[in-house]
Amino acid sequence: MAPHRFFEDFTPGTRSVHGPISIDQAAIIAFAKEFDPQPFHVDEAAARESFVGELIASGWHSCALVMRLLADNILHDAASMGAPGIEEVRWLHPVRPGDSVRLRASVLEALRSQKRPGMGRVRFRFELIGADDTILLDQTNWIMFGTREAAQTAAPIRYGNGPSRTGGAGSGPGTPDRTGGDHPPENAQAAPPMPFFEDLAVGEEAELGSYAFTPDNIVAFARQFDPQPFHLDEQAARESAFGGLCASGWHTGAAWMKCMVGHRNRGREAARSAGLPVPDFGPSPGFTNLVWRRPVYAGDVIRYRSRITDKRPSRSRPGWGLAFSHNSGINAAGETVFAFDGCVFWRARG
Repeated sequence: MAPHRFFEDFTPGTRSVHGPISIDQAAIIAFAKEFDPQPFHVDEAAARESFVGELIASGWHSCALVMRLLADNILHDAASMGAPGIEEVRWLHPVRPGDSVRLRASVLEALRSQKRPGMGRVRFRFELIGADDTILLDQTNWIMFGTREAAQTAAPIRYGNGPSRTGGAGSGPGTPDRTGGDHPPENAQAAPPMPFFEDLAVGEEAELGSYAFTPDNIVAFARQFDPQPFHLDEQAARESAFGGLCASGWHTGAAWMKCMVGHRNRGREAARSAGLPVPDFGPSPGFTNLVWRRPVYAGDVIRYRSRITDKRPSRSRPGWGLAFSHNSGINAAGETVFAFDGCVFWRARG
């Protein structure tokens, strides 16, 4: 379908509300089992005994819901060219089973690209709001759109050389299997016991594992949360700015979370095996500076890392601390494709 909305149609100061989408317990648990299997996302009884005290949706699930509402109501007939990243996401209140959520979209700025005359960037504020108008999630980011003039030309703007850069789906021997699961780092030693908050060392970096992006799991995620043509259809993707089937940015983020939870679980199991106490984790209040530096194409295997950048005791939760981290994903060519600065509640020994 030819786009009907272009860069010129997004006027700063305009606001629109879209939705709702209703979220049931089964959907919350299904997403969490795949990407964020922490107790307060997957088990109602365990959630009652956890930091949050009830079953809630993963923060990455709430971001994916924003993406779905955005795709259905704004991007579906627009000359969308993807987003370079997210300035900030704040998870202000949890999404709970039975919630009905809407998206409030406000246009903050619009800048025509000087380097690419056929493209402009629009800065949005997206708020995921509940039935009682409570703001559940607050997100700020830029989205790239083609201009109306560019639609008159035959040659689309391209990002790099497309999926052939990393070898496509046949990425050779020695790679993880293609199921998209969490794979521990190759040739890694046994995981060390997971530390308590007091023992975290600022500057320490961990290899979290890897995730294989396949055509099937790219399309499956996109059908649920980001149904744009370059995530859904190989032919349409080849004709798009990306030049090939590529993963939703939120898929790359959810895959990081999957690998992070796997890493934590291996460390927790190592602590149990050594007869040591096992630390707990709480939710994250949000993140900043998320960037999607390069597209992730079908066939790419992304290795994820996390480095502790700071820590401080929590003022609101005695017995807990806040651990800050810089997180990244690297492709087979050694290129960083994804990065962000995050924060999580971490149990203190006391």
